[in-house]
Amino acid sequence: MTDGLFLGKADAAAITLDPSMLNRHGLIAGATGTGKTVSLRVVVEALSAIGVPSLVADVKGDLAGLARPGGDHAKVTERAELLGLAPLSYAAAPVVFWDVYGERGHPLRATISDMGPLLLARLLGLSDIQEAVLYIAFRISDDQGLLLLDLPDLRALLAWLDENRDAVGREYGRVSSASIASIQRSLLVLEQSGADHFFGEPMLELDDLMRQDMTGRGVVNLLAAERLINNPKLYSTALLWLLSELFEGLPEVGDPDKPRLAFFFDEAHLLFDDAPKALVDKIEQVVRLIRSKGVAVFFVTQNPLDVPMEVLGQLGNRVQHALRAFTPRDQRAVQAAAETFRSDGDEDVGRIITELGVGEALVSVLDADGAPTPVRRTMIRPPVSRLGIITGDERAAAMKASPVAAKYDEPVDRESAFEMLAKRTEEKMRDAEEADNTRSKEKPGEERGLFDQIFGSTGRRQGLGEAFAKSMVRSVGSQMGRQIARGLLGSIFK
Repeated sequence: MTDGLFLGKADAAAITLDPSMLNRHGLIAGATGTGKTVSLRVVVEALSAIGVPSLVADVKGDLAGLARPGGDHAKVTERAELLGLAPLSYAAAPVVFWDVYGERGHPLRATISDMGPLLLARLLGLSDIQEAVLYIAFRISDDQGLLLLDLPDLRALLAWLDENRDAVGREYGRVSSASIASIQRSLLVLEQSGADHFFGEPMLELDDLMRQDMTGRGVVNLLAAERLINNPKLYSTALLWLLSELFEGLPEVGDPDKPRLAFFFDEAHLLFDDAPKALVDKIEQVVRLIRSKGVAVFFVTQNPLDVPMEVLGQLGNRVQHALRAFTPRDQRAVQAAAETFRSDGDEDVGRIITELGVGEALVSVLDADGAPTPVRRTMIRPPVSRLGIITGDERAAAMKASPVAAKYDEPVDRESAFEMLAKRTEEKMRDAEEADNTRSKEKPGEERGLFDQIFGSTGRRQGLGEAFAKSMVRSVGSQMGRQIARGLLGSIFK
Protein backbone atom coordinates (compact mmCIF):
# COMPACT_ATOMS: atom_id res chain seq x y z
CA MET A 1 0.00 0.00 0.00
CA THR A 2 1.37 3.41 -0.97
CA ASP A 3 1.80 5.89 1.88
CA GLY A 4 -0.69 8.74 2.14
CA LEU A 5 -0.16 12.00 0.31
CA PHE A 6 0.73 14.67 2.87
CA LEU A 7 -1.50 17.75 2.46
CA GLY A 8 -0.81 19.66 5.65
CA LYS A 9 -1.47 19.69 9.38
CA ALA A 10 -4.54 20.13 11.56
CA ASP A 11 -3.06 21.16 14.90
CA ALA A 12 -0.23 18.63 15.19
CA ALA A 13 -1.89 15.87 13.17
CA ALA A 14 -0.84 15.18 9.59
CA ILE A 15 -3.68 15.24 7.04
CA THR A 16 -3.16 12.87 4.14
CA LEU A 17 -4.95 11.61 1.05
CA ASP A 18 -5.23 7.84 0.67
CA PRO A 19 -3.98 7.07 -2.88
CA SER A 20 -6.26 4.02 -3.11
CA MET A 21 -9.27 6.32 -2.62
CA LEU A 22 -8.29 8.98 -5.14
CA ASN A 23 -10.25 7.37 -7.95
CA ARG A 24 -13.31 8.32 -5.90
CA HIS A 25 -12.45 11.80 -7.17
CA GLY A 26 -12.23 15.16 -5.42
CA LEU A 27 -13.05 18.84 -5.20
CA ILE A 28 -10.74 21.79 -4.53
CA ALA A 29 -12.80 24.95 -4.04
CA GLY A 30 -12.39 28.46 -2.72
CA ALA A 31 -12.61 32.13 -3.55
CA THR A 32 -9.92 33.86 -5.58
CA GLY A 33 -6.73 34.38 -3.60
CA THR A 34 -7.48 31.85 -0.85
CA GLY A 35 -4.88 29.28 -1.90
CA LYS A 36 -6.71 26.67 -3.96
CA THR A 37 -4.10 26.78 -6.75
CA VAL A 38 -1.38 26.00 -4.19
CA SER A 39 -3.47 23.07 -2.92
CA LEU A 40 -3.79 21.81 -6.48
CA ARG A 41 -0.01 22.13 -6.90
CA VAL A 42 0.64 20.25 -3.64
CA VAL A 43 -1.60 17.36 -4.71
CA VAL A 44 0.04 17.20 -8.16
CA GLU A 45 3.54 17.20 -6.63
CA ALA A 46 2.61 14.43 -4.20
CA LEU A 47 1.08 12.33 -6.98
CA SER A 48 4.16 12.74 -9.15
CA ALA A 49 6.39 11.65 -6.27
CA ILE A 50 4.58 8.29 -6.03
CA GLY A 51 4.67 7.73 -9.79
CA VAL A 52 1.17 8.97 -10.75
CA PRO A 53 1.04 11.17 -13.89
CA SER A 54 -1.48 13.98 -14.09
CA LEU A 55 -3.15 16.28 -16.59
CA VAL A 56 -3.64 19.86 -15.45
CA ALA A 57 -4.94 22.94 -17.24
CA ASP A 58 -2.72 25.95 -16.45
CA VAL A 59 -5.17 28.83 -16.81
CA LYS A 60 -2.96 31.53 -15.31
CA GLY A 61 0.49 30.33 -16.34
CA ASP A 62 1.75 30.01 -12.77
CA LEU A 63 1.56 26.20 -12.63
CA ALA A 64 4.42 26.09 -15.11
CA GLY A 65 6.66 26.61 -12.07
CA LEU A 66 6.18 22.90 -11.37
CA ALA A 67 8.95 22.36 -13.91
CA ARG A 68 11.51 24.19 -11.74
CA PRO A 69 12.65 23.69 -8.11
CA GLY A 70 11.42 26.21 -5.54
CA GLY A 71 13.31 27.96 -2.78
CA ASP A 72 13.00 31.58 -3.80
CA HIS A 73 9.71 32.53 -2.10
CA ALA A 74 9.60 33.99 1.42
CA LYS A 75 6.05 32.78 2.11
CA VAL A 76 7.02 29.20 1.27
CA THR A 77 9.89 29.34 3.78
CA GLU A 78 7.62 30.88 6.39
CA ARG A 79 4.94 28.21 5.97
CA ALA A 80 7.55 25.42 6.12
CA GLU A 81 8.88 26.76 9.42
CA LEU A 82 5.36 27.14 10.82
CA LEU A 83 4.58 23.49 10.05
CA GLY A 84 7.96 22.23 11.27
CA LEU A 85 9.03 21.15 7.78
CA ALA A 86 12.07 23.42 7.40
CA PRO A 87 14.38 23.06 5.69
CA LEU A 88 12.36 21.93 2.69
CA SER A 89 13.93 19.76 0.03
CA TYR A 90 13.03 21.70 -3.10
CA ALA A 91 12.54 19.82 -6.36
CA ALA A 92 11.02 20.18 -9.80
CA ALA A 93 8.48 17.75 -11.24
CA PRO A 94 8.89 16.22 -14.70
CA VAL A 95 6.62 18.34 -16.90
CA VAL A 96 5.43 18.04 -20.50
CA PHE A 97 3.81 21.18 -21.92
CA TRP A 98 0.80 20.98 -24.27
CA ASP A 99 -1.09 23.72 -26.09
CA VAL A 100 -4.17 23.60 -28.30
CA TYR A 101 -2.65 26.45 -30.33
CA GLY A 102 0.79 24.85 -30.48
CA GLU A 103 2.50 27.99 -29.14
CA ARG A 104 3.43 27.34 -25.50
CA GLY A 105 3.52 23.57 -25.66
CA HIS A 106 3.36 20.60 -28.00
CA PRO A 107 0.26 20.75 -30.20
CA LEU A 108 -2.73 19.01 -28.63
CA ARG A 109 -4.88 17.72 -31.46
CA ALA A 110 -8.17 15.89 -31.89
CA THR A 111 -10.03 14.90 -35.04
CA ILE A 112 -13.51 15.96 -36.05
CA SER A 113 -14.59 12.31 -36.17
CA ASP A 114 -13.19 11.64 -32.73
CA MET A 115 -14.80 14.72 -31.24
CA GLY A 116 -18.28 13.49 -32.16
CA PRO A 117 -21.39 15.55 -33.00
CA LEU A 118 -22.57 16.26 -29.44
CA LEU A 119 -19.40 18.00 -28.27
CA LEU A 120 -18.89 19.65 -31.66
CA ALA A 121 -22.45 21.00 -31.65
CA ARG A 122 -21.85 22.55 -28.25
CA LEU A 123 -18.56 24.04 -29.40
CA LEU A 124 -20.29 25.57 -32.44
CA GLY A 125 -23.32 26.75 -30.46
CA LEU A 126 -25.78 24.97 -32.77
CA SER A 127 -29.55 24.76 -32.38
CA ASP A 128 -31.30 21.40 -32.03
CA ILE A 129 -32.13 21.35 -35.75
CA GLN A 130 -28.58 22.24 -36.77
CA GLU A 131 -27.24 19.60 -34.39
CA ALA A 132 -29.48 17.02 -36.09
CA VAL A 133 -27.95 17.99 -39.46
CA LEU A 134 -24.50 17.52 -37.94
CA TYR A 135 -25.50 14.03 -36.79
CA ILE A 136 -26.59 13.24 -40.36
CA ALA A 137 -23.24 14.46 -41.68
CA PHE A 138 -21.39 12.21 -39.24
CA ARG A 139 -23.59 9.24 -40.20
CA ILE A 140 -22.90 9.82 -43.89
CA SER A 141 -19.17 10.06 -43.25
CA ASP A 142 -19.34 6.73 -41.46
CA ASP A 143 -21.44 5.05 -44.15
CA GLN A 144 -19.32 6.42 -46.99
CA GLY A 145 -15.95 5.83 -45.34
CA LEU A 146 -15.11 9.55 -45.30
CA LEU A 147 -12.66 10.44 -42.55
CA LEU A 148 -13.48 13.77 -40.90
CA LEU A 149 -10.13 14.85 -39.61
CA ASP A 150 -10.09 18.63 -39.69
CA LEU A 151 -12.30 21.62 -40.47
CA PRO A 152 -11.75 21.50 -44.27
CA ASP A 153 -13.01 17.91 -44.22
CA LEU A 154 -16.21 18.88 -42.45
CA ARG A 155 -16.76 21.89 -44.70
CA ALA A 156 -16.30 19.71 -47.79
CA LEU A 157 -18.82 17.17 -46.50
CA LEU A 158 -21.35 19.90 -45.70
CA ALA A 159 -20.96 21.33 -49.22
CA TRP A 160 -21.55 17.86 -50.68
CA LEU A 161 -24.54 17.44 -48.37
CA ASP A 162 -26.01 20.71 -49.60
CA GLU A 163 -25.51 19.70 -53.25
CA ASN A 164 -27.21 16.33 -52.63
CA ARG A 165 -29.97 17.36 -50.23
CA ASP A 166 -32.78 15.55 -52.07
CA ALA A 167 -31.01 12.20 -52.22
CA VAL A 168 -29.82 12.52 -48.62
CA GLY A 169 -33.31 13.44 -47.45
CA ARG A 170 -34.81 10.25 -48.80
CA GLU A 171 -32.43 8.09 -46.75
CA TYR A 172 -31.45 10.12 -43.70
CA GLY A 173 -34.08 12.81 -43.31
CA ARG A 174 -34.70 16.27 -44.71
CA VAL A 175 -31.82 18.72 -44.63
CA SER A 176 -32.22 22.42 -45.35
CA SER A 177 -29.70 24.72 -47.00
CA ALA A 178 -30.30 27.27 -44.23
CA SER A 179 -29.16 24.82 -41.53
CA ILE A 180 -26.06 23.86 -43.52
CA ALA A 181 -25.22 27.52 -44.10
CA SER A 182 -25.55 28.24 -40.37
CA ILE A 183 -23.16 25.42 -39.52
CA GLN A 184 -20.71 26.67 -42.15
CA ARG A 185 -20.80 30.16 -40.65
CA SER A 186 -20.17 28.74 -37.18
CA LEU A 187 -17.20 26.82 -38.53
CA LEU A 188 -15.81 30.02 -40.00
CA VAL A 189 -16.09 31.78 -36.63
CA LEU A 190 -14.44 28.80 -34.96
CA GLU A 191 -11.58 28.86 -37.44
CA GLN A 192 -11.04 32.60 -37.02
CA SER A 193 -10.67 32.06 -33.27
CA GLY A 194 -7.70 29.79 -33.96
CA ALA A 195 -9.53 26.57 -33.08
CA ASP A 196 -8.53 25.02 -36.41
CA HIS A 197 -5.17 24.22 -34.74
CA PHE A 198 -7.00 21.82 -32.43
CA PHE A 199 -8.28 19.59 -35.24
CA GLY A 200 -5.82 17.42 -37.12
CA GLU A 201 -3.08 14.84 -36.84
CA PRO A 202 -1.07 13.46 -35.19
CA MET A 203 -3.80 13.10 -32.61
CA LEU A 204 -2.89 12.69 -28.96
CA GLU A 205 -2.26 9.10 -27.85
CA LEU A 206 -3.33 8.30 -24.29
CA ASP A 207 -0.09 6.50 -23.47
CA ASP A 208 1.74 9.81 -23.84
CA LEU A 209 -0.27 11.24 -20.93
CA MET A 210 0.64 8.33 -18.67
CA ARG A 211 4.41 8.51 -18.61
CA GLN A 212 6.95 8.31 -15.81
CA ASP A 213 10.46 9.71 -15.92
CA MET A 214 13.60 7.60 -15.48
CA THR A 215 13.37 7.89 -11.68
CA GLY A 216 9.78 6.65 -11.58
CA ARG A 217 8.10 10.00 -10.95
CA GLY A 218 4.81 10.65 -12.68
CA VAL A 219 4.94 13.18 -15.53
CA VAL A 220 2.82 16.31 -15.10
CA ASN A 221 1.06 17.15 -18.37
CA LEU A 222 0.42 20.89 -18.31
CA LEU A 223 -2.11 22.25 -20.81
CA ALA A 224 -1.23 25.89 -21.44
CA ALA A 225 -4.61 27.61 -21.11
CA GLU A 226 -3.84 31.30 -20.64
CA ARG A 227 -5.11 32.00 -24.16
CA LEU A 228 -7.46 29.04 -24.34
CA ILE A 229 -9.47 30.21 -21.31
CA ASN A 230 -10.58 33.24 -23.36
CA ASN A 231 -12.53 30.80 -25.53
CA PRO A 232 -14.51 29.02 -22.77
CA LYS A 233 -16.33 26.62 -25.08
CA LEU A 234 -13.13 25.46 -26.73
CA TYR A 235 -11.46 25.13 -23.32
CA SER A 236 -14.25 23.01 -21.86
CA THR A 237 -14.70 20.99 -25.06
CA ALA A 238 -11.00 20.10 -25.21
CA LEU A 239 -11.03 18.88 -21.60
CA LEU A 240 -14.26 16.94 -22.01
CA TRP A 241 -12.91 15.31 -25.16
CA LEU A 242 -9.79 14.24 -23.24
CA LEU A 243 -11.92 12.79 -20.46
CA SER A 244 -14.08 10.89 -22.96
CA GLU A 245 -10.94 9.51 -24.65
CA LEU A 246 -9.67 8.23 -21.31
CA PHE A 247 -13.01 6.63 -20.55
CA GLU A 248 -13.21 4.97 -23.94
CA GLY A 249 -9.59 3.99 -24.38
CA LEU A 250 -8.44 2.70 -20.99
CA PRO A 251 -9.11 -0.86 -19.81
CA GLU A 252 -10.87 -1.68 -16.56
CA VAL A 253 -8.53 -2.03 -13.58
CA GLY A 254 -10.95 -2.08 -10.64
CA ASP A 255 -9.68 -0.34 -7.50
CA PRO A 256 -5.88 0.02 -7.80
CA ASP A 257 -3.57 1.02 -4.93
CA LYS A 258 -3.08 4.34 -6.66
CA PRO A 259 -4.53 6.02 -9.77
CA ARG A 260 -3.10 5.46 -13.22
CA LEU A 261 -3.73 9.14 -14.00
CA ALA A 262 -5.13 12.18 -12.19
CA PHE A 263 -7.21 14.63 -14.21
CA PHE A 264 -7.72 18.18 -12.91
CA PHE A 265 -10.52 20.40 -14.26
CA ASP A 266 -9.60 23.98 -13.32
CA GLU A 267 -12.30 26.66 -13.70
CA ALA A 268 -14.79 23.80 -13.58
CA HIS A 269 -17.81 26.10 -13.95
CA LEU A 270 -16.92 26.52 -17.63
CA LEU A 271 -17.67 22.84 -18.19
CA PHE A 272 -21.28 23.27 -17.17
CA ASP A 273 -22.18 26.82 -18.26
CA ASP A 274 -24.99 26.56 -20.84
CA ALA A 275 -24.37 22.81 -21.12
CA PRO A 276 -27.46 20.89 -22.30
CA LYS A 277 -28.84 18.27 -19.94
CA ALA A 278 -27.70 15.49 -22.27
CA LEU A 279 -24.10 16.65 -21.90
CA VAL A 280 -24.33 17.03 -18.11
CA ASP A 281 -25.77 13.52 -17.94
CA LYS A 282 -22.82 12.20 -19.95
CA ILE A 283 -20.31 13.98 -17.71
CA GLU A 284 -21.98 12.51 -14.63
CA GLN A 285 -21.90 9.07 -16.25
CA VAL A 286 -18.21 9.32 -17.10
CA VAL A 287 -17.23 10.60 -13.63
CA ARG A 288 -19.16 7.73 -12.05
CA LEU A 289 -17.71 5.00 -14.28
CA ILE A 290 -14.16 6.18 -14.98
CA ARG A 291 -13.04 5.29 -11.45
CA SER A 292 -12.91 1.66 -12.61
CA LYS A 293 -10.38 2.76 -15.27
CA GLY A 294 -8.05 3.97 -12.51
CA VAL A 295 -8.52 7.68 -13.28
CA ALA A 296 -8.89 10.25 -10.49
CA VAL A 297 -10.88 13.36 -11.44
CA PHE A 298 -10.59 16.59 -9.45
CA PHE A 299 -12.76 19.63 -10.07
CA VAL A 300 -11.18 22.98 -9.14
CA THR A 301 -13.55 25.91 -8.86
CA GLN A 302 -14.37 29.01 -6.86
CA ASN A 303 -17.85 27.96 -5.80
CA PRO A 304 -19.06 24.42 -5.04
CA LEU A 305 -22.40 25.34 -6.61
CA ASP A 306 -20.58 25.60 -9.96
CA VAL A 307 -20.64 21.79 -10.09
CA PRO A 308 -24.05 20.11 -10.59
CA MET A 309 -25.24 18.07 -7.63
CA GLU A 310 -25.22 14.88 -9.72
CA VAL A 311 -21.47 15.35 -10.26
CA LEU A 312 -20.72 16.88 -6.85
CA GLY A 313 -22.07 13.74 -5.19
CA GLN A 314 -19.32 11.71 -6.89
CA LEU A 315 -16.48 13.74 -5.34
CA GLY A 316 -15.37 12.00 -2.16
CA ASN A 317 -12.22 14.00 -1.26
CA ARG A 318 -12.84 17.66 -0.41
CA VAL A 319 -10.45 20.58 0.09
CA GLN A 320 -12.53 23.68 0.82
CA HIS A 321 -10.77 27.03 1.06
CA ALA A 322 -12.44 30.22 2.23
CA LEU A 323 -15.66 31.47 0.67
CA ARG A 324 -17.01 35.00 0.90
CA ALA A 325 -20.66 35.49 1.83
CA PHE A 326 -21.34 38.89 0.27
CA THR A 327 -24.47 37.98 -1.71
CA PRO A 328 -27.42 35.59 -1.21
CA ARG A 329 -25.82 33.21 -3.75
CA ASP A 330 -22.55 33.33 -1.79
CA GLN A 331 -24.44 32.52 1.40
CA ARG A 332 -26.13 29.55 -0.28
CA ALA A 333 -22.72 28.35 -1.48
CA VAL A 334 -21.30 28.55 2.06
CA GLN A 335 -24.26 26.63 3.41
CA ALA A 336 -24.06 24.02 0.64
CA ALA A 337 -20.33 23.54 1.24
CA ALA A 338 -20.87 23.21 5.00
CA GLU A 339 -23.58 20.57 4.54
CA THR A 340 -21.28 18.32 2.48
CA PHE A 341 -18.84 17.86 5.37
CA ARG A 342 -19.02 15.35 8.17
CA SER A 343 -18.45 17.06 11.52
CA ASP A 344 -17.66 15.29 14.79
CA GLY A 345 -18.19 18.28 17.02
CA ASP A 346 -20.28 21.37 17.57
CA GLU A 347 -18.26 23.56 15.21
CA ASP A 348 -20.17 25.94 12.97
CA VAL A 349 -18.64 24.75 9.70
CA GLY A 350 -20.36 27.49 7.70
CA ARG A 351 -18.84 30.18 9.88
CA ILE A 352 -15.39 28.59 9.74
CA ILE A 353 -15.48 28.54 5.91
CA THR A 354 -15.80 32.33 5.86
CA GLU A 355 -13.00 32.79 8.42
CA LEU A 356 -10.29 30.62 6.85
CA GLY A 357 -7.01 32.37 6.16
CA VAL A 358 -4.96 32.15 2.97
CA GLY A 359 -3.53 28.65 2.69
CA GLU A 360 -6.00 27.21 5.18
CA ALA A 361 -8.73 24.77 4.17
CA LEU A 362 -11.38 22.51 5.59
CA VAL A 363 -10.37 19.02 4.50
CA SER A 364 -12.37 15.81 4.48
CA VAL A 365 -10.94 12.75 2.75
CA LEU A 366 -11.99 9.15 2.30
CA ASP A 367 -10.53 6.61 4.69
CA ALA A 368 -9.42 3.10 3.70
CA ASP A 369 -13.03 1.90 3.89
CA GLY A 370 -14.27 4.65 1.60
CA ALA A 371 -16.01 6.62 4.35
CA PRO A 372 -15.50 10.41 4.63
CA THR A 373 -13.37 11.49 7.57
CA PRO A 374 -14.56 14.27 9.89
CA VAL A 375 -13.69 17.69 8.51
CA ARG A 376 -10.48 19.22 9.85
CA ARG A 377 -9.24 22.79 9.66
CA THR A 378 -5.93 22.26 7.90
CA MET A 379 -2.91 24.43 7.15
CA ILE A 380 -1.81 23.33 3.67
CA ARG A 381 1.88 22.51 3.30
CA PRO A 382 4.03 24.63 0.95
CA PRO A 383 5.00 23.35 -2.51
CA VAL A 384 8.56 22.26 -3.26
CA SER A 385 8.53 23.51 -6.87
CA ARG A 386 8.78 27.13 -7.96
CA LEU A 387 5.79 29.18 -6.81
CA GLY A 388 5.39 31.28 -9.94
CA ILE A 389 5.97 31.44 -13.67
CA ILE A 390 8.94 30.26 -15.70
CA THR A 391 10.80 32.16 -18.40
CA GLY A 392 10.30 31.63 -22.10
CA ASP A 393 13.80 30.14 -22.37
CA GLU A 394 13.06 27.67 -19.57
CA ARG A 395 9.84 26.60 -21.27
CA ALA A 396 11.57 26.23 -24.63
CA ALA A 397 14.32 24.10 -23.07
CA ALA A 398 11.73 21.84 -21.43
CA MET A 399 9.88 21.41 -24.70
CA LYS A 400 13.08 20.63 -26.59
CA ALA A 401 13.97 17.91 -24.08
CA SER A 402 10.43 16.51 -24.04
CA PRO A 403 10.04 12.82 -24.94
CA VAL A 404 7.13 13.63 -27.29
CA ALA A 405 8.58 16.58 -29.20
CA ALA A 406 9.44 14.64 -32.35
CA LYS A 407 6.06 12.94 -32.35
CA TYR A 408 3.64 15.88 -32.22
CA ASP A 409 5.39 19.10 -33.20
CA GLU A 410 5.05 18.56 -36.97
CA PRO A 411 1.54 18.09 -38.47
CA VAL A 412 0.72 15.11 -40.66
CA ASP A 413 -1.39 15.26 -43.82
CA ARG A 414 -3.13 12.22 -45.30
CA GLU A 415 -6.13 11.58 -47.50
CA SER A 416 -9.47 12.28 -45.87
CA ALA A 417 -12.97 13.54 -46.74
CA PHE A 418 -11.73 16.72 -48.41
CA GLU A 419 -9.53 14.91 -50.93
CA MET A 420 -11.91 11.97 -51.37
CA LEU A 421 -14.90 14.16 -52.21
CA ALA A 422 -12.79 16.28 -54.54
CA LYS A 423 -11.65 13.14 -56.36
CA ARG A 424 -15.19 11.77 -56.67
CA THR A 425 -16.55 15.03 -58.02
CA GLU A 426 -13.67 15.40 -60.46
CA GLU A 427 -14.34 11.89 -61.79
CA LYS A 428 -18.03 12.69 -62.28
CA MET A 429 -17.11 15.88 -64.15
CA ARG A 430 -14.73 13.97 -66.40
CA ASP A 431 -17.33 11.26 -67.15
CA ALA A 432 -19.96 13.88 -67.95
CA GLU A 433 -17.60 15.76 -70.26
CA GLU A 434 -16.68 12.55 -72.10
CA ALA A 435 -20.37 11.75 -72.54
CA ASP A 436 -21.07 15.23 -73.89
CA ASN A 437 -18.15 15.03 -76.27
CA THR A 438 -19.46 11.72 -77.56
CA ARG A 439 -22.89 13.22 -78.18
CA SER A 440 -21.31 16.24 -79.90
CA LYS A 441 -19.47 14.00 -82.37
CA GLU A 442 -22.66 12.12 -83.18
CA LYS A 443 -24.59 15.30 -84.07
CA PRO A 444 -23.62 18.10 -86.52
CA GLY A 445 -23.18 21.45 -84.92
CA GLU A 446 -26.23 22.87 -86.68
CA GLU A 447 -28.42 20.19 -85.12
CA ARG A 448 -27.46 21.04 -81.55
CA GLY A 449 -29.99 22.84 -79.44
CA LEU A 450 -29.95 26.53 -78.74
CA PHE A 451 -28.55 25.89 -75.25
CA ASP A 452 -25.55 24.00 -76.68
CA GLN A 453 -24.89 26.67 -79.28
CA ILE A 454 -24.83 29.39 -76.61
CA PHE A 455 -22.83 27.61 -73.91
CA GLY A 456 -20.32 25.72 -76.05
CA SER A 457 -19.59 22.16 -77.08
CA THR A 458 -20.25 20.60 -73.69
CA GLY A 459 -23.71 22.10 -73.60
CA ARG A 460 -23.59 22.32 -69.77
CA ARG A 461 -23.58 25.04 -67.17
CA GLN A 462 -21.11 24.66 -64.35
CA GLY A 463 -23.21 23.48 -61.42
CA LEU A 464 -22.58 24.21 -57.75
CA GLY A 465 -20.98 20.79 -57.33
CA GLU A 466 -18.54 21.43 -60.18
CA ALA A 467 -17.68 24.89 -58.97
CA PHE A 468 -17.08 23.52 -55.50
CA ALA A 469 -15.01 20.64 -56.86
CA LYS A 470 -12.84 22.81 -59.09
CA SER A 471 -12.19 25.21 -56.25
CA MET A 472 -11.41 22.32 -53.97
CA VAL A 473 -9.07 20.63 -56.45
CA ARG A 474 -7.22 23.90 -57.03
CA SER A 475 -6.68 24.31 -53.29
CA VAL A 476 -5.46 20.77 -52.62
CA GLY A 477 -1.91 21.85 -53.39
CA SER A 478 -2.05 24.45 -50.65
CA GLN A 479 -3.24 21.99 -48.02
CA MET A 480 0.19 20.71 -46.95
CA GLY A 481 -0.18 22.54 -43.65
CA ARG A 482 -3.42 20.75 -42.86
CA GLN A 483 -3.62 18.22 -40.07
CA ILE A 484 -5.62 15.03 -39.91
CA ALA A 485 -6.19 12.06 -37.61
CA ARG A 486 -7.59 8.73 -36.70
CA GLY A 487 -11.35 8.82 -36.91
CA LEU A 488 -12.52 6.72 -33.99
CA LEU A 489 -16.30 7.09 -34.01
CA GLY A 490 -17.10 5.41 -30.72
CA SER A 491 -16.76 8.28 -28.27
CA ILE A 492 -19.25 8.23 -25.43
CA PHE A 493 -20.07 11.85 -26.23
CA LYS A 494 -21.33 10.98 -29.74
